[in-house]
Amino acid sequence: MADTSAFEPARPLLAEHADIERQLADPAVHGDPAALRRLNKRYAALGPTVAAYRAWERAVGDLGAAREMAGEEPSFAEELPALEAEAARAAEHLRRQLVPRDPDDDRDVILEVKAGEGGAESALFAADLMRMYLRYAERRGWRTELLDTAESDLGGYKEARVSISATGTPGPGEAPWARLKYEGGVHRVQRVPVTESQGRIHTSAAGVLVLPDIDDPAEVALDPNDLKIDVFRSSGPGGQSVNTTDSAVRITHLPTGLVVSCQNEKSQLQNKESALRVLRARLHQLAVEEAEAAASEVRRSQIRTVDRSERIRTYNFPENRIADHRTGYKAFNLDHVLDGDLDPVVQSAVDADEAARLAAAGDR
Repeated sequence: MADTSAFEPARPLLAEHADIERQLADPAVHGDPAALRRLNKRYAALGPTVAAYRAWERAVGDLGAAREMAGEEPSFAEELPALEAEAARAAEHLRRQLVPRDPDDDRDVILEVKAGEGGAESALFAADLMRMYLRYAERRGWRTELLDTAESDLGGYKEARVSISATGTPGPGEAPWARLKYEGGVHRVQRVPVTESQGRIHTSAAGVLVLPDIDDPAEVALDPNDLKIDVFRSSGPGGQSVNTTDSAVRITHLPTGLVVSCQNEKSQLQNKESALRVLRARLHQLAVEEAEAAASEVRRSQIRTVDRSERIRTYNFPENRIADHRTGYKAFNLDHVLDGDLDPVVQSAVDADEAARLAAAGDR
């Protein structure tokens, strides 16, 4: 018989999967949409591990039975190499499923783009990046909602914030956070700006911040006494007034100093809800980062440890080239990438992250 001790970590996951299955069969759970969504997400996330464990059990059982019968019937001995190979493949697949994964991988995201060095050109590039993410979300069938924008005089974005949500229950590794979490960092562009009269190539940059969206307010409790809420009048490009009422909202979280403002909606209440949503996401991410920093045994992957101030990608327009500096990915289809064909670039980061996690698990 095979040594099953290596796969003991799967047992509590199997028990959790069975428990969720029982809960989902309870009609009372279906009366709580938030709880139902949370259970469905977790059930879907556990599904591949459960399937991998059962496939491994079957492969090991078939191999054991064939070995027993091979002593009596030589024809069974001929099947042993193929069954041994199948058991080895099943064991490797299960091992990959048991590598610790990001607990936020099944969440939606809030993505922010900010202009950086380069003035008006940087703001135009920030708008290009936002369009790229919106087109990528459209290709994947995700929902998007612009939460807040601040436009530049030339029509770019000084900053913009969007929520990106999956429809239905996405499979493991297919939710917005699982795909877009690698986008956080500094994105550099090389091209001739529209403001350049002599055709010289300039380099500018924009920053991207990606946060897991906390859909259940109970997950991140906010004490009203910790919040300073200010209202002000929304403004458009160049500071011109676009709203005659004080509908824009700025929320300061006093314990941490985090500040979030929203002004896109005409309703003060809607802007407040959007700002609180972003604040919860930022506080959640802050707690995650603090926990990871405090746990010396946590081995964070090469992707997740990239400092937000570090350049992660270059978009070279003259060469139609896209290059990711963390993974070594390079392609000459920048026009397609900016139109939302982002999956190959993202997959290079997913693969590098998985390789790092497998290596870290093997070192333990």
